[in-house]
Amino acid sequence: MKNKNNVKVYEALQWASSFLVQHERDENIAEMSLKHVLQSDRTQLLANLHRQLSETEYEQFASLINQHIKGVPIQYLIGSEEFYGRKFIVNEHVLIPRPETEELVYGILQRAKRLFPMRFSAPGMQIVDIGTGSGAIAITLKLENPTFQVVATDISASALRVAKQNALNLQANIEFVEGDLFSPFLNVENSKEVRKFDIVISNPPYIPLTEETQISTVVKDYEPASALFAGEDGLDCYRRIIEQLPLVIQPKALIGFEIGTGQGKAVSGLLTQQFGNLVTIEIVDDINGKERMVFAEINTQ
Repeated sequence: MKNKNNVKVYEALQWASSFLVQHERDENIAEMSLKHVLQSDRTQLLANLHRQLSETEYEQFASLINQHIKGVPIQYLIGSEEFYGRKFIVNEHVLIPRPETEELVYGILQRAKRLFPMRFSAPGMQIVDIGTGSGAIAITLKLENPTFQVVATDISASALRVAKQNALNLQANIEFVEGDLFSPFLNVENSKEVRKFDIVISNPPYIPLTEETQISTVVKDYEPASALFAGEDGLDCYRRIIEQLPLVIQPKALIGFEIGTGQGKAVSGLLTQQFGNLVTIEIVDDINGKERMVFAEINTQ
């Protein structure tokens, strides 16, 4: 790289992109990092490719790139990630929201509109996001359909603090509950007080422990293990959630899970085992053609 006192935007991007590729990192991190340093959007960045960086700006940019090369997720370094067109705070206490999960949210919205045509735009539909992390799913659902009554749970108090701040920043009025899966709604003295939900959505931990060595160091060394791994086969959380579903859902309900590649058949089998012919199941691929979502419509009426 040339003298840091004379570096233009396009030169910094060229250097960083090449450096990232050389170290088998995503070259798009260069643009993301420089946008953060310059507090600009992509349009502004591209309009100022010949702008000269100050020494401080260049040093901040180079530091981000070098830390990411060592494995630190860029989202943790800049403190945020975009999800559904909105900026969410992220840190080491929460999983970094991913584009595939946007597809889960979109899928739930589309199916809810079809399954509950009369209620979709009316106040009162009860939604729960299990294992909310940064709150990306729950907050997005609320903002996309303000009539939803959304509850978000997480076993991690640290994660909930992040989610609450995101809800505050994005002006999403949702309820946060600390606890393990559905336990906050089941631990009541009078069974009549158990809350019932129309929609259950979850992106639970689903990576098998046996695959830990195959996971990128950027993920496994920095993102919370409790949000990544779920037993030898990666299905532990699905088993527990599905076992408890009959206790917390309305007679007509919609379920949406994010899953790992190859888990569709197993998760569908767990749902069929629990609900028999009362459930209709879809396994849906993401935009990259990989199994990513399981949607279930349950009707016990």
